[in-house]
Amino acid sequence: MQVHRLVWAAMALLVVTATACGQNRLQSSSTTQPITVGLITPLSPPGDVASGQLIQRGAELGVEYVNSQLHGVLGGRKLQLAVEDSAGKNDQGVNDYRLLVTEKKAVAVTGFFHSSVNIAVNEVAHQIGVPTISTQGSAADITAKHYPETFRTHVIDPIRVSAWLQWIQERGFKRVAMVAETTDYGVGLVDETQRQARAKGLDIAFDAEMFDHSATDLTPQLLKVKAFDPDLLINIGVGTPMDLIVDQAREVGLYPQVPMLVSYDGPVRPQWWQLHPQDGNGVYFIAYYSPREPLSNAGQWLARRYQERYHEPPVYSSLSAFGDVLVIAEAIQRANSADPRKITAALASGSFSSWTKATVSFPNAPGAYYHTWSPPVLILHYTQPNQDWQHAELIETYSRKT
Repeated sequence: MQVHRLVWAAMALLVVTATACGQNRLQSSSTTQPITVGLITPLSPPGDVASGQLIQRGAELGVEYVNSQLHGVLGGRKLQLAVEDSAGKNDQGVNDYRLLVTEKKAVAVTGFFHSSVNIAVNEVAHQIGVPTISTQGSAADITAKHYPETFRTHVIDPIRVSAWLQWIQERGFKRVAMVAETTDYGVGLVDETQRQARAKGLDIAFDAEMFDHSATDLTPQLLKVKAFDPDLLINIGVGTPMDLIVDQAREVGLYPQVPMLVSYDGPVRPQWWQLHPQDGNGVYFIAYYSPREPLSNAGQWLARRYQERYHEPPVYSSLSAFGDVLVIAEAIQRANSADPRKITAALASGSFSSWTKATVSFPNAPGAYYHTWSPPVLILHYTQPNQDWQHAELIETYSRKT
């Protein structure tokens, strides 16, 4: 009987020891395994593939910086990036988000370029609770609903419109045409431009011609614009439509006779002059970064590393995505946790380091300014063929404080 008791005691000790060892292994694994950051960006048509690739580059270098220069987060845990292609489609973006947060266990998701995709995803993010950071989506509704899980590090429609209306006033333009896609981005910019002009009492006649993002022939809209006889054409297409407006406006004799303002920084891409060898010169375009602006230490690291890897300087899309990863990493540190809800709370409090010397914060502000940090809005101008975007003429610098 005594022998049996000794045997059972020994077996119980083995079970307790094994259980303790197993728990220690699980605990050790949970404190050393990588933390996943999700990236949703357009990497195939009809999305803006070029911008998606630039965003992916920046996010990858952000992860590299956190792991190599900051030695990870939470005592040495590495970040890893999980990338999904939205193709610029709302439903695909939503599926990407669900995959990232449920199967790949992403603690935050960034990289958004197309505003409509970002808006659709945020409806699901509000239910699930894993935060999103918009890298380059500007539509007001991305943050205007004041969902706590929604953040943005990009220009919003009201700021962009204020910048070009200020320039339009300075130049004395009186007849302004807008050719815009029927997306949240395009419709939002047309509506905001007309709203602000009315509110300011500006004596400007507007003509707005809308088109579907998948359209390949925009000559009907451009011929209507030509008949309107504008003294400025605002190109509110994204990706391929932006390029189509440039080329087809030249074909119908509208541009460069009429100055053209491109609504975002598409012309800074390396392929701009390949696509527009004849009509790329003379265009005005919105940008969010110029080499004249100082970079943070992290931003300087990115500039060197990017040049080494890709043999060209980084543009805003890459800088912004890089900064978003840094912001997420710092929020994880502040939360002292990889719990998405604690990360969300951390993002909403305090300020963060990024690619620019200016710190990033997400205020509890009214309207679309909620949880939004915006870089300055620049208007650049190509003044000679094959000009490096870094040497483009700086026409205007605008911030909300202006």
